[in-house]
Amino acid sequence: MYDYIPISTLNDFIFCPYSIYLHNVYMGGDEEMAHAVPQTRGKAAHTSIDEKKYSTRKDEIVGLSVYCNELGIAGKIDIYKGNEKLLVERKYQLNNIYQGQIYQLWAQYFCMIEMGYEVERLAFYAIASNKLFPVELPGNAGKEELAGFIGKFKSFNPEEEIMVNQNKCRHCIYCNLCDKTEIENVYT
Repeated sequence: MYDYIPISTLNDFIFCPYSIYLHNVYMGGDEEMAHAVPQTRGKAAHTSIDEKKYSTRKDEIVGLSVYCNELGIAGKIDIYKGNEKLLVERKYQLNNIYQGQIYQLWAQYFCMIEMGYEVERLAFYAIASNKLFPVELPGNAGKEELAGFIGKFKSFNPEEEIMVNQNKCRHCIYCNLCDKTEIENVYT
């Protein structure tokens, strides 16, 4: 049996590997204790996807569970527009697109391709601004880059010292619960 890496953790790993640990520690408790405004907005914006109420169009697939045996990853997509062969990852707001977010979208893409779907375009959609942000297809070089990153994820040793980045810590929802820093986050 395969141990798949959840696609959603790829972005978290780039942000801070320790945040994955903290997420797992606190996920069984009161979510509001750890969630800040961006996470609350994002979760609310995702409700129509999670409940598969976003669209009734026959050419659109919403909230599909996907996997890729070759890369050892699994997760869910937001929207696949079959007529356009477009895979879309929805975000409430996008001021910047970070590498971890791109890895998430690439991972969804490779899952869809391995599962037999035709995907010719990728994009992020910002709900707040109603804008679509196209992303280039990863190609073979992107697949190698993603596979290398997944290799780092798999070989990560939590016993090693965590690199504290004060700017990232300030924007981490777990900052006030973290034993690696004394910094207060911007959400308090």
